[in-house]
Amino acid sequence: MLAWLSFSSFAANMVSDEILIDLQAKGLLSPEQTAVIGNYEHTRPFSLHYELRTVLYLGIVLLSGGLGVLLYQHLDDIGHSVIVAAISGLMAACFAYAVRHQSPFTWEQAPRAGVVPDYLLLLGCLLFLTLEGYLQAQYELFGTRYGLAVFIPAALFFWLAYRFDHRGVLSMAITALASWIGLSIAPLSAFTENNFFRSGLGGAAVLLGLALMGAGFVSEQRNLKRHFAFTYLSLGSNLALIATTAALLSSEPTLLGTIAAPLVLLLSGFLIWYARRTHSYLFLLMGAVYGYIAFTYLFFKLFDSSSELLTLYFPFTTFVIILLFVKAKEIVGKP
Repeated sequence: MLAWLSFSSFAANMVSDEILIDLQAKGLLSPEQTAVIGNYEHTRPFSLHYELRTVLYLGIVLLSGGLGVLLYQHLDDIGHSVIVAAISGLMAACFAYAVRHQSPFTWEQAPRAGVVPDYLLLLGCLLFLTLEGYLQAQYELFGTRYGLAVFIPAALFFWLAYRFDHRGVLSMAITALASWIGLSIAPLSAFTENNFFRSGLGGAAVLLGLALMGAGFVSEQRNLKRHFAFTYLSLGSNLALIATTAALLSSEPTLLGTIAAPLVLLLSGFLIWYARRTHSYLFLLMGAVYGYIAFTYLFFKLFDSSSELLTLYFPFTTFVIILLFVKAKEIVGKP
């Protein structure tokens, strides 16, 4: 890890030196100015913000996974009650530390209490899922009420996300909500019929995606945790567009499939509009990709495969895509 950070710092300094040399060669900087800027670039602090956050996220995932493997390998030696007590104690310690360092609740973006409480809250949520799954597998705590086993963490994570202003926990809550809706609509038909969208889950996925997009848009307009809007809109639009696109390309005739093409184009148009409004390259890319898929599908449906237009379609659309990437900065605008 230290070697990678050293390499990153070295590479950044090399790029800065090349730029300074190029500017000096063009007469835009004097040798004295080049020396002063170069000395500043070599001595200024190097930010490790994103590297440390990545390491912390990876550490939490590895810790939770490693504990699971360790407990599984020594299950007979430790005993079920000890395992439940250990997971419960560690989970309670994580939540207690997060509660102790929590910021006062506000509908605005709350000030960060620190890096450690954020990651311990995330670890506590993962341990809660581990504990719930272990109790269900070992003692059948919920019996056959699988929907209840998914609804409880969904409700808990939504409350924790808003109370502690944590977007990572919000993503977990949305994922749990999607799982709960799937189990409530068709717990087994998606697997027995071997067709995900025939079971009705496709329409539910679209409705949930639209609901999440609406929640994000409302939170932004009403200033209710407006920084959560990105999470709602990105996850919701992806869910709705993936389900609609799959129904569009499916060979099975469904109600969703009949309206899939205009719905994809409508949602893509909304994402491009929202990208211009919020200066987001991600939403621009999503809108362009899904819109291109739907437009291509309609084009091949409308024109015969022997049409001369088909030979020009891909070269022309490739040119448009390249132009889109070149003009992306102008389309999105400055923040």
